[in-house]
Amino acid sequence: MSALTLLGSTSSRNFVDLDVSVLAWVAALIAIAVLLLFDILVLHRTPKEPTVQRAALETVSWLLVGVVFGVLVLARWGGSAGGEWFSGYLIEYSLSIDNVFVWALILSHFKVPMAYQHRVLFWGVFGALVMRAGFIFAGVALVNRFDITLVVFGAFLLYTAVRLVLDGDDESNPADSKFMRLVHRFVPSTDQLDGQKLFTRIGGRRLATPLFAVLVLVELTDVLFAVDSVPAVLAVSGEQFIVFTSNAFAIMGLRSLYFLLADMRARFSFLQQGLATILAFVGVKMILTFFDVHIATWISLLVIAIVLLASVGFSLRDTRRDTISIPEEMPPSDER
Repeated sequence: MSALTLLGSTSSRNFVDLDVSVLAWVAALIAIAVLLLFDILVLHRTPKEPTVQRAALETVSWLLVGVVFGVLVLARWGGSAGGEWFSGYLIEYSLSIDNVFVWALILSHFKVPMAYQHRVLFWGVFGALVMRAGFIFAGVALVNRFDITLVVFGAFLLYTAVRLVLDGDDESNPADSKFMRLVHRFVPSTDQLDGQKLFTRIGGRRLATPLFAVLVLVELTDVLFAVDSVPAVLAVSGEQFIVFTSNAFAIMGLRSLYFLLADMRARFSFLQQGLATILAFVGVKMILTFFDVHIATWISLLVIAIVLLASVGFSLRDTRRDTISIPEEMPPSDER
């Protein structure tokens, strides 16, 4: 079968094939570890309630860190590799916004004080990085070994996109799930907080604090979201180094994004439609790849960026219009 490429061409499946050395892997992992340690030991060593200004500053800082790493990938391996990296980063970051709102639901249900939330989310992100690595390496291996996996993943992403549109904002409270009842049944727990600790001692017994239950739920929701986001990133790159690092740098910035957006979901009325469009696009792209019809990486990056910006722009315009349309209370008229 002859390959048909839409405005671009690279190697097999239209993905770059990099020769990533062990040294490059070690350097990337060290950079990730140093950033996480700096965050937990310096920026957030003591518990404190974050301000919106600080959350905004840290969000921008994490975005800049991701951009710098992406530029390094581009400089080392070329434009195609850089395009795949930024496409994967943008997909993961945009799809993770919904994860941020689920975190808000969990943390509000358990009434976790704002000062302690960062520590829980830090360990949640650390666990997410480990689990994502497993998902990514298994996913890349499946796609490379069985081409039909492209169709399976693509069809699943299309199904998820349709589900997002049909289900809207309806969601169940993950804290009320059967899984959580099992956690409380098999892990001795207490309803009392002990600062930022996941475990405490009461009456000589070692008990899990409510923060442990929150952490378990955070990890569970990340697994569920990874089922969508990892196949989506695999639609734009088949290189393990690109897929993992783009996921890692996107995930590390989610904590500051959470403190910035947790109470703003109502303002993003078109977010679901935007995410559904992105999932549908990458799903179609993945299925077309199986039939040797390739969409250039720069087109994928452009489409994802436009859809994300459009969903945010329409949401803000819709919110502003609703605010303006609310009539001001008429002053009482003088009765004569």
